Amino acid sequence: MLDLTRYDQELQSSIRAAVNEVFATGKFVLGPANEAFEKAFAGLLGAPHAMGVSSGTDALLVSLMALGIGPGDEVITSAFSFFASAGVIARLNARPVFVDIDPITFDLDAGKLEEAITPKTRAIQPVHLYGQCADMGRILEIAAARRIPVIEDACQAIGATFEGQKAGTMGLAGAFSFYPTKNLGAAGDAGAVTTADPDFAERVRSLRVHGSPVTYHHERVGGNFRLDSIQAAVLLAKLPRLVSWTERRREIASEYIQLLGDAERAGRLALPRETPGRVHVYHQFVVRVASRERVRARLAQDGIATAVFYPVPLHRQECFHDLGYGEGSLPEAEKAAKEVLALPVFPELTELEVERVASSLLAALP
Repeated sequence: MLDLTRYDQELQSSIRAAVNEVFATGKFVLGPANEAFEKAFAGLLGAPHAMGVSSGTDALLVSLMALGIGPGDEVITSAFSFFASAGVIARLNARPVFVDIDPITFDLDAGKLEEAITPKTRAIQPVHLYGQCADMGRILEIAAARRIPVIEDACQAIGATFEGQKAGTMGLAGAFSFYPTKNLGAAGDAGAVTTADPDFAERVRSLRVHGSPVTYHHERVGGNFRLDSIQAAVLLAKLPRLVSWTERRREIASEYIQLLGDAERAGRLALPRETPGRVHVYHQFVVRVASRERVRARLAQDGIATAVFYPVPLHRQECFHDLGYGEGSLPEAEKAAKEVLALPVFPELTELEVERVASSLLAALP
């Protein structure tokens, strides 16, 4: 699915030099590398504030903590996402409220958002799944009318845009992940929060160091959500490559779509679609197929790696059984969980490899 050993010599040298500089300074936590990366990352997105944190999960968690989310509150999010999108809500003893997805984009269906809002709704957390933004125009319109803050789960969507605005810059805050497999990956866990609100930014900075804006003086209960300097240095070295990496991902997606287009027109699979006004960064290239497990097994026999993101929608996870979502309650998310199949997509993938994957998939399709 992803080969993290294919970095060219120039990038490897840049990463080593950046890491060596951290060791030379001896500042391993919240040091110069952190400040440099936060400034560069904010500049890339056009965000006034960017705060490095320990993971994408913690980026979501600390954002909700900065809003004061707690027991009795409800936070609306997508039913089809990585577990952290809902897990962070439950960790604060708040209630995740799930909305079904648009079957084309896999993102939260904005047309079903209003019916999920109650007097207890304290935040809306849309997920920009697989690298394409949710319908932020409609989501922000609904949220603004009710004065509900929006936290964007942009963990899979760095560089994606909606009507020219970048993921993570449209709501009150955006949460990003730099897990090694992401489009911009660290050498371990890492994340960031972006915002245009200076007060919100200051709360996040405080919360990531146990709610302590001044050492040993704690205004609130926070956590240890700091981004370590080595990860910041790795990310800073990689950041200049992000635009070209994104372009290559989009090229690969275009190649897949061309090679598999006839099969889609014949009804043998469904390809991802970049909807009008949005730029998809293809963190994952996800098709929909019938008889998925049989198709996967055939691809595996040909030496082709695939993945399923995600086999169980969030509302049907065992830990959320008490929320009362029965089978069939959110049908599009449940249907997607049975059909989605992710194909290899990463910048170093060659054209011959793309052709091999497509050829193998065509042979495997019913």
